[in-house]
Amino acid sequence: MPQQPPETRPEICTDTPAQPQPEPEPQPRNPYLRLFTIPGTRAFTIGNLIARLPMGMFSISAVIMIAGTRDSYALAGAVTATGLAATAVVAPWTARLVDRYGQARIAVPATAFAALGSLALLLCVRYGAPDWTLFAAYAATATTPNTGGMSRARWAHLLKGDPAGLHTANSFEQAADELCFMLGPVLAAFLCGMFFPEAGTLVGVVLMLTGVLVFAAQRATEPPVRGRPRTTAKSPLRAPGMPPLLIGFLATGAVFGSMEVVTIAFADAHGNRSAAGVILALQAAGSGAAGLLYGALKPAGPAERRYPWSLAAMAVLMSGPLLAATLTGSLVVLAGALLVAGMATAPTMVTAMTLVQHRTPEGRLNEGMTLAVTGLLGGIACGSAVGGWVVERVSATAGYGVPVAAAAVALLIALMTRRRDCQTPVLG
Repeated sequence: MPQQPPETRPEICTDTPAQPQPEPEPQPRNPYLRLFTIPGTRAFTIGNLIARLPMGMFSISAVIMIAGTRDSYALAGAVTATGLAATAVVAPWTARLVDRYGQARIAVPATAFAALGSLALLLCVRYGAPDWTLFAAYAATATTPNTGGMSRARWAHLLKGDPAGLHTANSFEQAADELCFMLGPVLAAFLCGMFFPEAGTLVGVVLMLTGVLVFAAQRATEPPVRGRPRTTAKSPLRAPGMPPLLIGFLATGAVFGSMEVVTIAFADAHGNRSAAGVILALQAAGSGAAGLLYGALKPAGPAERRYPWSLAAMAVLMSGPLLAATLTGSLVVLAGALLVAGMATAPTMVTAMTLVQHRTPEGRLNEGMTLAVTGLLGGIACGSAVGGWVVERVSATAGYGVPVAAAAVALLIALMTRRRDCQTPVLG
């Protein structure tokens, strides 16, 4: 049988030049610009900022609205204090639901319920409802979700394994906090004075709902839902290193609360109460600028080591307003001292929030951050009360000793627990 010729196949040319691969796009040198090259980050940040701005509007809007119609600052202060206390109780539970079921599923209905509480307060004030209805309506706003904490949780999810990027993101969020709490009261006072007393609350509700809806719609960047935690999972309150850190947040909040009350009283005692808003805005501006600069720098050493140094700087710089008030009595010099003092608060808060992220058990980050914010709010309330007591019983000048003492307490707590903190394992 004749053999068939072998089958011929076309030669495969192995010398064909490889197709040139597209070069990766160069990353921006600015660390903040690098953050927003991550897909979806711009959209959720815009929504978060819109939702966060009203957080600095609601309290002052309520005070203006209630005091203007009921002619009682005592009633206005009691109503806002009740809302603060309700938030301290409800907010951690809301955050726990966010961790369990997801940001979008919980944040939207929780925000809607809080918006109804604000609108109910507006209507009760407008139509002369009994005083007790004001307390009930404002307490209903306690379900407002911690949008700043949810935003930080998204950054922690997106930048897992990138501590330098997470440091920049936390610095950006702290600067955003300062900006919103600086602009919020100014916007609220403008709206209530220019239009009608309820305008600040009404605009705040619209901004809050719009911002949360935009934020929640960005599902691609939302941290994955962990579901119901196992029975062995620790609560953030029982996580190693968290209790002293939360007490530190309480003391730091007292710095902010007392500084606000004392500055208003000091400006009033010098015949220029309206200057207090500008002076406090300078403190927030200094903090925001320092936060952005701090985020652009590469952090030196672990957060556990940086935290006591940040608190020490805050305690030292907080003595500046006390010296300015005691030695000069000048509002201009006081404004400069507060601008400098504010530069220590943002680095302290950024480092503290980083520690919260490290020490919170996995899957409960929103709850851990909300506990930190709750500690701050409680400290602000305590600081306001102590600062007001010192102003009335001693003097407005002596009141500037309260934030110095609160900062020193926060530093003492950090130093007492530093050795144990350095041995604390990272949980998430």
